[in-house]
Amino acid sequence: MRVVFMGTPEFAVPTLQALVKHHEVVAVVTQPDKRKGRGKAFQYTEVKEEALKHDIPVYQPVKVKDETMVEILTELNPDVIVVVAFGQLLPESILNLPKYGCINVHASLLPKYRGAAPIQWAVINREEESGVTTMLMEKGLDTGDMLKSAKLTLDKKETGGSLHDKLSTLGADLLIETLKDVEAGNITPVKQDDSLSCYAKMLDKSLGNINWSQKATEIEGLIRGLNPWPSAYTTFGNKTIKIWDADVVEESGKGEAGEIYKVTKDAIFVQTGEGALALKEVQLEGKKRMSVSAFLLGNQVKVSDCFGK
Repeated sequence: MRVVFMGTPEFAVPTLQALVKHHEVVAVVTQPDKRKGRGKAFQYTEVKEEALKHDIPVYQPVKVKDETMVEILTELNPDVIVVVAFGQLLPESILNLPKYGCINVHASLLPKYRGAAPIQWAVINREEESGVTTMLMEKGLDTGDMLKSAKLTLDKKETGGSLHDKLSTLGADLLIETLKDVEAGNITPVKQDDSLSCYAKMLDKSLGNINWSQKATEIEGLIRGLNPWPSAYTTFGNKTIKIWDADVVEESGKGEAGEIYKVTKDAIFVQTGEGALALKEVQLEGKKRMSVSAFLLGNQVKVSDCFGK
């Protein structure tokens, strides 16, 4: 197949790599380069970097719906447009252009977790399984007819980062299977049940501010889901401290939410609104990420100290 690939972040790279092996990728469309770092130098998107390795022409429209971009895509005459975390909605002029339509690889088991951050919300909500879905794109956000799906079971210590890596690989494999079946006419699109959908809203740093009055299970899911970005955090004294790893424990203290009720050589036990957490890995403002055992060597922590105040 002649394929135009649209994608931007690291998550999309394995799918592009798989397409290069199995199909003719005639162009890549990705978001414009952005200034990053202290020097504010322009940095290529991860997808652009991969495309250049294979000498694939790259287009970076500010708005993909612009007439010039639509004309370019029309001239390229792709059999299919594959979209993975591109970052812009496609107009009908593009959706209706390819012979086999525009096929999206979405990082959830649709119709659940439509939206920008399905991977992290699956972990935050302590789902037992997640997966990827390929679908035919339409004007709505992640509402198109489903083609194929693949699922996996989440590990007990799954993080947003680890699930991201697993689903990016799973999605690449699923896309190749999907294109094979689409080309052979061996696939029947299935409409989504909108009543089963939920919206996975975009992440921001404020989401990571731990509310210790929540249940221990909810906080633990938040810690894992926001690892590595934007991370869960609280305050300790007059400094911000990130919490990277914590275990839900059956025991519980009698103090207020956020209060430390026990300290051992490798864990800090904190009361929550319901249940307790044993903190195992932290990062104090201005310091490196470290185990609690290492943290305790250089910081005084005592029973009745309180996080979040």
